Amino acid sequence: MTSEIITSKELKKMDPVFGQHSFDDHEQIVFCNDKDTGLKAIIGIHNTVLGPALGGTRMWNYASEWEALNDVLRLSRGMTFKSAITGLNLGGGKAVIIGDAKTQKTPKLMKRFGEFVHSLNGKYITAEDVGMTTEDMDTVREVTPYVTGISESKGGAGNPSPITAYGVFMGMKAAAKFKFGSDILEDRNVFVQGIGHVGEALVEHLVNEGANVTISDISQERLEEVRSKFGVTIYGGDDLYSERMDIYAPCALGATINDETIDKIQARIIAGAANNQLEDEKKHGRILQEKGIVYAPDFLINAGGIINVYAELEGYDKPEIMRKTENIYNTTLEILDNAKVNNITTQTAAMNIARERIETRKRENSK
Repeated sequence: MTSEIITSKELKKMDPVFGQHSFDDHEQIVFCNDKDTGLKAIIGIHNTVLGPALGGTRMWNYASEWEALNDVLRLSRGMTFKSAITGLNLGGGKAVIIGDAKTQKTPKLMKRFGEFVHSLNGKYITAEDVGMTTEDMDTVREVTPYVTGISESKGGAGNPSPITAYGVFMGMKAAAKFKFGSDILEDRNVFVQGIGHVGEALVEHLVNEGANVTISDISQERLEEVRSKFGVTIYGGDDLYSERMDIYAPCALGATINDETIDKIQARIIAGAANNQLEDEKKHGRILQEKGIVYAPDFLINAGGIINVYAELEGYDKPEIMRKTENIYNTTLEILDNAKVNNITTQTAAMNIARERIETRKRENSK
């Protein structure tokens, strides 16, 4: 008889779903499977106290189903607090489709996914995220009204990426004001990691302001394209985190601030578009605070996208979208000042405000 050694990593995967750290009191998790189209998706609905759960759909070739589940849980939780701190009457939700968006995504698959969204009767409203396009949302719209971010020609607010980037830019300027005493980014050294739709739009804002921009991405083709368009520098080293810079802007996937990178980080400010940048919110937020690195909470400064798609639900126009997105500057300054005065991390300061809004609404609803 042989004995089998189970590693701690394997043991973690054996924990009940409810016991996962990222579960964090989710209201509902929906597993979607369709053999005919090859669809394997997970919808996470974290909290609907403030309103229906709104959050984008991400298509990614995850290494495992557990990785996909953890990602959707972390993302949907983040959407709850993003809507709350931005003052929107929305809850938090997210969806992931397991697969390669370049080779496995089809109109039939997207419609089948839309049917699963429709079965939730509006409790979850989907939108565009990594691996998705506005055209994909148009396809989903053919089978359910519970989708935002559709084409402007079809009555929607269009691609949310430019608005997301503008909000990040506003948050970055606020962080610069807090750290350097001026929000002018001219001649500041900014490293943008990940130049998808949002990253590229952010690069454009930075270049227009005169910042010295360095870019990195897993796609050499994208790097060359963006360099050609904006005249920025492609990072040629092998350890971006150890580079001295004024601002580090993570704009790809999350958790780049982790046990392996945090001691290396030389940036004076971290302000980017990626979700869940801190692998461990409390631990890594505290270390950044101790190192004197200003962290602009991601779920606050990347809220431009949800402001944009929320316009489809509330019917406000482009000027109002821009006004609400510009206000990210003021909210970021308030959060940074609050954290300094109370000697807490910026992540904690932002979370406290978001949680209080949810708890206030919960008390009102219980009366």
